[in-house]
Amino acid sequence: MPPSGHDPQSWTQRARKDRMDEFDEEFEMELNDDGDARLAALFESMPDSGAETGLSRHRYFSELFRLQGELVKLQDWVVSQKLKVVVLFEGRDAAGKGGVIKRITQRLNPRVCRVAALPAPSEREQSQWYFQRYVAHLPAGGEIVLFDRSWYNRAGVERVMGFCGDEDVEEFFRSVPEFERMLVRSGIILLKYWFSISDEEQHFRFQMRIDDPIKQWKLSPMDLESRRRWELYTAAKESMLERTHIAEAPWWMVEADDKKAARLNCIAHLLSQIDYQPIVHPPIDLPQREHSPDYVRHPVPRAMIVPHRY
Repeated sequence: MPPSGHDPQSWTQRARKDRMDEFDEEFEMELNDDGDARLAALFESMPDSGAETGLSRHRYFSELFRLQGELVKLQDWVVSQKLKVVVLFEGRDAAGKGGVIKRITQRLNPRVCRVAALPAPSEREQSQWYFQRYVAHLPAGGEIVLFDRSWYNRAGVERVMGFCGDEDVEEFFRSVPEFERMLVRSGIILLKYWFSISDEEQHFRFQMRIDDPIKQWKLSPMDLESRRRWELYTAAKESMLERTHIAEAPWWMVEADDKKAARLNCIAHLLSQIDYQPIVHPPIDLPQREHSPDYVRHPVPRAMIVPHRY
């Protein structure tokens, strides 16, 4: 339900637009960059959910596929040059971190680009050096690792929820600049993104999750409690940015109330931070299949076949 003081009709229109955005996301997996004509034909008769922000469906998909093509080129360059790339995605719950990570990885090789989304630390991990469990996920040469939340949990959720003490937080702030400088000196390209959304937008996205059974799994008790502690999270974020924005690994802010624009802006910025070049691959010739006159293909028993229900 809309917060007090908001027009229910406006809220309903916004919810309808959000649903249409969900349909768009399903299209993303099916389409590829076959040119403007195909995209135009697909969306010609459909209402434009991006009209309010000026980012039309046609432009969104065209730009998304173009940027994903550039990500493939970046991937090839990372592999050829044995680069080590780490990208951190931080922000409030429902800020859109997972959405942009999905679009980055969508068309990349999972052996090259992988996601690290660590659960709460085990009892053993709690007794280790704080950064130890994150180090295990750092890339080797020719790899890209995207951290869906990272060691900055200590400056955010752990601090606000009381999972660590003030001394732990202070030690983190003393250690993290040196830890990140060490990563950069070792040859790792380190990028840090904070996805920023407004109070109203988070309320809207949480409500949409509550109303949609398919999305309810995204809401945890921790998410709901974080909503209540909005101002504490704001203070923690401001302190974190002030003390960990260093020249070797600066923070980059992504304005994320418009989630589609946020995805494009973040991906475009990521690409601009690495000086990559196209890799020329040798032409691929499909080999002739070998045929053996003695080979007889056996029929598959009907009992093993998945029923044709569609």
